[in-house]
Amino acid sequence: MTKPMLPSIADALDAHFTLHRLWEAKDPDAYLREIGPRIRGLATGASHGGTGAALLDRLPNMEIIATYGVGYDNVDVTDAARRGIVVTNTPGVLNDEVADLTLGLLIATLRQIPQADRYLREGRWPAAPFPLSPTLRGRRIGIVGLGRIGKAIAKRLEGFGVDIAYHGRSRQHDVAYPYYPTLIGLAEASDVLIAITPGGAGTKHLIDAAVMKALGPDGVLINVARGSVVDEQALIEALRNGTILAAGLDVFEDEPRVPQELIELDNAVLLPHIASASVHTRKAMGQLLVDNLIAWFDGKGPLSPVAETPWRPAGET
Repeated sequence: MTKPMLPSIADALDAHFTLHRLWEAKDPDAYLREIGPRIRGLATGASHGGTGAALLDRLPNMEIIATYGVGYDNVDVTDAARRGIVVTNTPGVLNDEVADLTLGLLIATLRQIPQADRYLREGRWPAAPFPLSPTLRGRRIGIVGLGRIGKAIAKRLEGFGVDIAYHGRSRQHDVAYPYYPTLIGLAEASDVLIAITPGGAGTKHLIDAAVMKALGPDGVLINVARGSVVDEQALIEALRNGTILAAGLDVFEDEPRVPQELIELDNAVLLPHIASASVHTRKAMGQLLVDNLIAWFDGKGPLSPVAETPWRPAGET
């Protein structure tokens, strides 16, 4: 295990395997020289730093990397596949939690709930009512990345009676929402953009100054994907100069460091990457990580391999 995880994860792994806690080593390099050739499985997470060639070179008999979370951009999956290493993630079990939080963040951003809370706590209500806020009513919502979580967000949004459209790499023929082949086109047709697309080099700064300009001065950006998906400096400028109305962010480019310029903006609602961070959901994610490792070493194959991984079930090519 590369860094600490929930005690329930470590306890479960201890019960089935010999678990080596890399972060406890006084000299990690010496420790890896000693144990590296014996390690066959790795438990890691998106916040644990990169899992690439530098580490895998020290682990020549690695068979499986189990990641804690849906996103796995911290793992060099191309290099892992070249080495024949299976990579798993924890999809499905966090869809509802992230979708719930996304709707909460959207409403908090539009209705200015954190700002209203501060207004009351600062004792300003007796002097004057809190100013009227924007609304979700009549909004057109564009979802950037209509995967499992994107669909769960869309399903919840249907209950609010808003128009929904999406952009992705390709049209999904079993989806009734309008599809826009370009992100600029979706932004021009939307009042709210919700980013829930994977991170990594392919989506770095996907939402840039041009997209924000297309979203327009009444537009709202919600990012529950990865911080790298949004050009953070362009977003700061767009919020400062009124290119867009507001933003709700659960992720940032250099977590946990958040630019002071963002913190000082009153038209941004900022959360410390908590979309899946409930006790219930994090335990379920941890159990899936553990179950992937147990299934692999029991010879049953991984339960939730990522798309790029080299493993396929028996009989499947």
